[in-house]
Amino acid sequence: MALPACGAPWPCATARLSLLADYRSSHVALSIYLAGMLYNAVEDLHRLNPHGAPKPGALHDRFPDWAAPRAPRMPQPPDG
Repeated sequence: MALPACGAPWPCATARLSLLADYRSSHVALSIYLAGMLYNAVEDLHRLNPHGAPKPGALHDRFPDWAAPRAPRMPQPPDG
């Protein structure tokens, strides 16, 4: 699967749309793929710059978190 390169950190918005289309029939497979990519990124970033790598939370947000299903928000009752 070739993903578009837009110059932004992967997965950029274009790559995310492509991934969602490619994995539309299996959210679990997308999550597993992104977890693997997170693992590779942590390993590469630590090897290239062990003291300047992004924080784990930032990498989690960048890789698997954006694709996690979200529960619909319940409307908040008006104040008063």
